[in-house]
Amino acid sequence: MTATTRREFAKRLGLSGAALPFVWGLPGLASPAAAARPKQRLVVVFSPNGTVPSQFWPDADDGPLQLKRILEPLAPLKERTLVLKGVSNKVRGDGDNHMRGMGCLLTGIELFPGNIQGGSHTPAGWARGLSIDQEIRNFLQRDEATRTRFGSLEMGIAVPERADPWTRMSYAGPNQPVGPVSNPYQVFERLYGRAKDRESVRSVLDGVAAELNAAAAALGDEDRRQIERHMAFVRDMEAEMSRPDDAGLRHPMPPLEEGVAVDNDTIPKLGRMQTELLVNAFANDLARVATLQYTNSVGQARMTWLGIPEGHHSLSHDPDGNAESQEKLTRINAWFCGEIAHLAGRLAETPEPGGDGTLLDHTLIVWINELAKGNSHSLDNLPFVLVGAAPGFRMGRVAKFDKAAHNRLWMTVARSFGHDLPAFGNPAFCDGGALALG
Repeated sequence: MTATTRREFAKRLGLSGAALPFVWGLPGLASPAAAARPKQRLVVVFSPNGTVPSQFWPDADDGPLQLKRILEPLAPLKERTLVLKGVSNKVRGDGDNHMRGMGCLLTGIELFPGNIQGGSHTPAGWARGLSIDQEIRNFLQRDEATRTRFGSLEMGIAVPERADPWTRMSYAGPNQPVGPVSNPYQVFERLYGRAKDRESVRSVLDGVAAELNAAAAALGDEDRRQIERHMAFVRDMEAEMSRPDDAGLRHPMPPLEEGVAVDNDTIPKLGRMQTELLVNAFANDLARVATLQYTNSVGQARMTWLGIPEGHHSLSHDPDGNAESQEKLTRINAWFCGEIAHLAGRLAETPEPGGDGTLLDHTLIVWINELAKGNSHSLDNLPFVLVGAAPGFRMGRVAKFDKAAHNRLWMTVARSFGHDLPAFGNPAFCDGGALALG
């Protein structure tokens, strides 16, 4: 049915057809794009305030992966995990290390001068460039074979509503921070609101069909044939609305528990809700890039579910000699690792739609932190952990580099998508090219 015919159809319907121009605009009426076999996906997961080096880093600098206490939750996925040693954020300039650790982590470039004062003598603003998740998103969206409805999802768990360099890591371009959505009900509405639209469309079409049938009896032969053509269009629309894979979904919409408050004590539940939405979105090929941000740089979440009442950031400032604080920080970071393992496990048990294996066979999870160590605010030797699979990556080991700029890691990740970047972020930190992870 052509657009012209549809306009004629609406005009001939009169008053009852006046609703149809609005109906055409519903996102649920958009025809699903031709399915393309998913080739590669990326999930960047953030947790803040550094790690506990003695309980995180494998003793070996290279070779098979041995998991310390923080990484123990990844034991079932050890052969699919890659830990990187010696990768650093070398970006300097305006702002303190928390601000640059967050704003430069995915962008690899300096912050603009600004008026937001942190713990340094220089205030700062937003990052000067786009982030690697958005770079890869844009690359995939340019090709119809890899284009998806949303391109990327920016999701959060207990991220403050305020917008500043401590709460934003994803950037659509210079001075263009992308805020994560921390309310899973809002994420659900964005992903699956079109299915609700289709229910509304069905109701309207039922009424239109009845009116056309009634009108046909009072029309001449030529007009009746026109009505019959329009009736065929209505029947086609009804058939499309009634497909089992409604709104193009290969997997049904995930049920969400109702009434979960978005607050500190519900962080575990909110994280699992967001994880289910992310996995389902990948299974339905609604996006191939996602960020999942647990709280924020300088995040003060209180891990009450672990029996830890202190704020995370405050604990991270305690000296190494405070054994009680080090124990609590170890438990906090192990909990974050457990959530990564849960995400990877859900991907591993979900079949790859239209392809071989599982979603995890086609997904790379990169777990990041804005600092290496909280009380020193170090940006050297950041705790990068990769889980899953990517073309050319050899997993199940630890890989050591000599103070490599993290820009080079993002070049490697982009290359795994077929996006061979000559540089990313500040070109001064790209000497040596993409890191060899094969």
